[in-house]
Amino acid sequence: MKTRFLLANSLILLSFFSFLPGKKITIWLIGDSTMSIKETKAYPETGWGMPFVFFWDSTVKVDNRAMNGRSTRTFMEEKRWDPVVHDLQEGDYVFIQFGHNDEVPSKKSYVPEKDFKANLEKYIADSRSKKANPVLITPVARRKFDSTGHIQETHAVYAQIIRDVARENNVPLIDLSEKSKTLYQQLGPEVSKHLFNYLVPGEHPNYPEGKQDDTHFSELGARKIAEIVLQEIKNLKLELADRIVKPVIKN
Repeated sequence: MKTRFLLANSLILLSFFSFLPGKKITIWLIGDSTMSIKETKAYPETGWGMPFVFFWDSTVKVDNRAMNGRSTRTFMEEKRWDPVVHDLQEGDYVFIQFGHNDEVPSKKSYVPEKDFKANLEKYIADSRSKKANPVLITPVARRKFDSTGHIQETHAVYAQIIRDVARENNVPLIDLSEKSKTLYQQLGPEVSKHLFNYLVPGEHPNYPEGKQDDTHFSELGARKIAEIVLQEIKNLKLELADRIVKPVIKN
């Protein structure tokens, strides 16, 4: 009789705790223009971090610190990383996506390969020092097709460095380079334009002369990339996956 009573109480307690909300955490997004929040004057250009905020339950806050034109180096030099580290709490996540601006030697934001690796490792170490969870993301692919309609690699070297750093430091990896290339290939050279900030002259007052941008996303493109990231969170079985409240639409 006593055993039955204890068992019943245990089941009640387990049921009660299963309905308790999870600890509140923050997902910090650090990266470049493909992730960042856009000014009104840039609309309809949209960073994938913008729709990403709408997929979470009340226990998650998304703090998007990504900024146009930044690399792993300039993000730190401009003191954008220090306040993130200061505010990091145990259990938070830091999604780290750089490469677009690091890899171009002609840009002031250029970061040599060795330094790029070291910077990524610093982001990881700083995050872990606050008991937060770093997640590395390879740079989302640019829209570049060859003459036969096959999508081309646009981040080979720096994306591989990120993969290597993730493996060497046992950090979860979202290979957005490969996943976005797959998406573009499925859509093809013409339809994939709808994912990007492509506008004909006179179509939008922010771009009276039109726009053909194979790097930055439209609202549709940003949502599709956000959905890829969400699906990869599920695939990685991160604790975060249980906090996603809207279904991920598979391509």
